[in-house]
Amino acid sequence: MALRMLCTKSLNLSRISSLNCVNNLPKHLQNVTTASTIRWSSFRSSEPVGDLAQFPEVEVVRNPPEWKFVERLLAPRTVPKPVAKESYPSGWKPANPQPGLKYVVLRTKNHMLPVYLRRSYRGQRRITAVRHVEGDIWQLEAELRYLIEKQQNRPIITRVNEMNRQIELKGDHVAFVEKFLLEKGM
Repeated sequence: MALRMLCTKSLNLSRISSLNCVNNLPKHLQNVTTASTIRWSSFRSSEPVGDLAQFPEVEVVRNPPEWKFVERLLAPRTVPKPVAKESYPSGWKPANPQPGLKYVVLRTKNHMLPVYLRRSYRGQRRITAVRHVEGDIWQLEAELRYLIEKQQNRPIITRVNEMNRQIELKGDHVAFVEKFLLEKGM
């Protein structure tokens, strides 16, 4: 009978507390089963704050000398501009688009190329997405499709979304697209 009561969808705590098995539970669980259930997730059921005089006084200081130690721990509000160098050890290159191009792929706020790989269906479907395309998006899609088809020696499926300014290519072509965009100076 006790097993049937515990397996039912609605658990009646008053019926369980009347059983002798409650006395065998630890002390903190006996109180839970015998007490009425309280929902603590809502602010309305929680205890009110009470008198503010019981809390310590707080002083708000504007621009104290100690604030410089706190500021260096905080994250910067904007991403700083990268320092211009001849070459970077990570292989990153700054944007320098070639003149005469009808399209531009804008960098992200972290100065990275917006080329992403999306996986779905447990990793079986891979789609390469190129975002932040400005200008003639159809020309960029045609050039990418031509070069990838030439490299793989088979046709690929592409999709252009003009409203979102992005191109999707079926397959994992992230490294190839990034290399192509870097050669174009984007």
